[in-house]
Amino acid sequence: MRKIYFLPAALLIGMTACNNAGDKAATTDTSAAKPADTMAMPMAKPDSSVAALPPVPAGAKVFFKNLKDGQTVSSPVKVEMGVEGLKLDTAGAIVAGTGHHHLLIDAGDSIPAGTVVPKDATHLHFGKAQSTADVPLTPGKHVLTLQFADGIHRSYGGQLAATISVTVK
Repeated sequence: MRKIYFLPAALLIGMTACNNAGDKAATTDTSAAKPADTMAMPMAKPDSSVAALPPVPAGAKVFFKNLKDGQTVSSPVKVEMGVEGLKLDTAGAIVAGTGHHHLLIDAGDSIPAGTVVPKDATHLHFGKAQSTADVPLTPGKHVLTLQFADGIHRSYGGQLAATISVTVK
């Protein structure tokens, strides 16, 4: 009889993990880069019951508010993330015209559209609708990519990505 209760409990734990349970609160400081939050996130395989990736509104864009390409910075790096033409929202539901930020650290210039953004030390999730983070980086040159994704972490692709290089002193 105990086995009957295992499946609902496992599903509840999995759903909670996919909704960034590691993020303590939607504050200006995030703990997304801490080791406990860099564990691989279990991802469900897409099927026909999952809604299509919402369209990107004309003129929508993401950008770094406070960092410029080629800038020299100190660690932890304060990253202010901006979005125009879409509403910043928490992870969970797929709602057209909304999404949340992801920060790729030395991990390419975007994730292909429709692909779930991995969750690890180089792919930070901000599923609580955070727009700022303090990110610890090692000294040297780093490529940072801001990637916007829908409520279930599916990337909007290069159309909603912005990439810069920074040097950490």
